[in-house]
Amino acid sequence: MPTHFDSIIFDLDGTLWDASAAITLAFQTARNSVGYIDNDVTLAQVQAVTGQPYEVVYERLFPNLPADKFEEFRALCARHELQAAQQPGGTLYSGLEAVLGYLRGRGYRLFIVSNCQLGYVEAFFENSRLASYFEGHQCFGTKKLPKSENIRQVVAQFGLQAPVYVGDTPGDLAASQAAGVPFIFATYGFGQLTAAEAPVRIDQLSDLQAIL
Repeated sequence: MPTHFDSIIFDLDGTLWDASAAITLAFQTARNSVGYIDNDVTLAQVQAVTGQPYEVVYERLFPNLPADKFEEFRALCARHELQAAQQPGGTLYSGLEAVLGYLRGRGYRLFIVSNCQLGYVEAFFENSRLASYFEGHQCFGTKKLPKSENIRQVVAQFGLQAPVYVGDTPGDLAASQAAGVPFIFATYGFGQLTAAEAPVRIDQLSDLQAIL
């Protein structure tokens, strides 16, 4: 890993905040408003699929969803999810704004790349009021591209010379590797990686201040 970076690209869910309780309630509300979903949605199930492309999320949470209802129900869930992200939103991980301020003060350019739907990052900004710290963002919902390609696009669009990606799942690691970007593992999130797989790790956001 280089000794100096010019930019930090963050995952969102499980890295900057935990919105799984609000999203679980959103999915439950959508489920209860229709008559063709026969399974419940639990917090544990939502946490297990956090970080997956949102189309995969629906397939895993609602495996018996009738094919002719998939798009209708996905759109319904998406509306409830965005509303939940705006209010009540998620819980920001401890020290987030202080760390973002520290990093910006040290000259790092900050970005978000997430597998979320279009509008979710904006909902995070609206709820957290932290938009001013970030120079740009990209998500799966924009062009339905994999996270690795969205990382590449942010690197190219903003002319980043030495970026690093901070995420919390094996998928984040794989995307970073595919994009050719070094990776920092957030152990406090939803995924698990061994020290051999992800040797550079943080147990809390403030640990970035020691690494960077």
